[in-house]
Amino acid sequence: MEIEELHKVELDLIQEIIEICQKNQIKYFMIGGSLLGAVRHQGFIPWDDDVDIGMVREDYDRFLQVAPAELSQPYYFLQTDQSDQNYAFGYAKLLDESIYIEEKRNINDARKGVFVDIFPFDKIPMGDVERSIQQSRYKYLNAKIILASNYRLIDTEITAKIRKMQPDQSRKTREYKEKRDELARTYNQDETIQEYKNLASQYSYEKELLSEKELATVVEVPFENLTVTILSAYDAILSRLYGDYLQLPPEDKQIEKHIEKVTILDRKEFTFDNRIN
Repeated sequence: MEIEELHKVELDLIQEIIEICQKNQIKYFMIGGSLLGAVRHQGFIPWDDDVDIGMVREDYDRFLQVAPAELSQPYYFLQTDQSDQNYAFGYAKLLDESIYIEEKRNINDARKGVFVDIFPFDKIPMGDVERSIQQSRYKYLNAKIILASNYRLIDTEITAKIRKMQPDQSRKTREYKEKRDELARTYNQDETIQEYKNLASQYSYEKELLSEKELATVVEVPFENLTVTILSAYDAILSRLYGDYLQLPPEDKQIEKHIEKVTILDRKEFTFDNRIN
C-alpha cells in the first residue's frame, strides 16, 4: 500500500472523529506532526504515516464514552487500555481493522489496523520537583505495562510461543493501568493550575505542554479534503516543538516512522460484533 492510499484511510478515520465530536460538542485539536502538516502542508506531511489528535481529559473521557456506539463501520474499533487488554498505552487509537498493520519495533497481541492516535491532556503540578516525580512514575508504570503485555521489538518462533498474556500478567497489567490513569488525573480538579501536558508525548517534557490560554480557542483550517480544528496558538506551539517549523527537514529524514507491514483484508467479513473484545 502506497502512503497516499494509507492517507485516504486515515482521512476517513479523521472524518469519523470529527463527526462524533461535532455531534457531542467535544473539542479536539490536531497536535504534533499532524498540526505541522495542517499548517505547513494543508494536510499530511507527505512522508508521515500517522495522525495525532489531542483533547483535554474531560473531552477525551466524553469521546471514549460515546464513540463506541456511534462508529459508522463494523471494522472501526476504539482501542484503549480497557477495550483491549493487550494494548499497553495510555491514549486511544481509532483503528480501521480491515487493513492489518504491523508497527516498527512494536509487536504484541493488541488489535491492529490503520489508526489515528487520540491523546488526553491533563493538568500537571506547578513545581519542577513534582513534575519530575509525576513524569518518572508515569514512565515507570508505562514500562511495567509494556513488559507485562509482552511487547517486543521483533517476532521470532520463540517469542511467538510465549507472547500470550497469562492470567497473573493480566491481573498485574490491569493494576498498573489503573495506577497510571489515577496518576495522570491527579491534578485535574485543581482550579489554580493552568498548564496541561500530554504525558504520553514522544517529545521532551516542555515541548508538548500547553497553557490554559493556548487551549482556549481553536481555528478551522484545511486538511486535504477536510476541515479540521487546530489551536489558535499554533505558531507558538509549533515553534516550541520544531523551531523553524516551515523549514523542511533533510531528505534522509523524510521517512515513514511507524508502519512496517500492511495487509488489506475483506471488509465483508466484518460485523459490528467485531468491535466487542
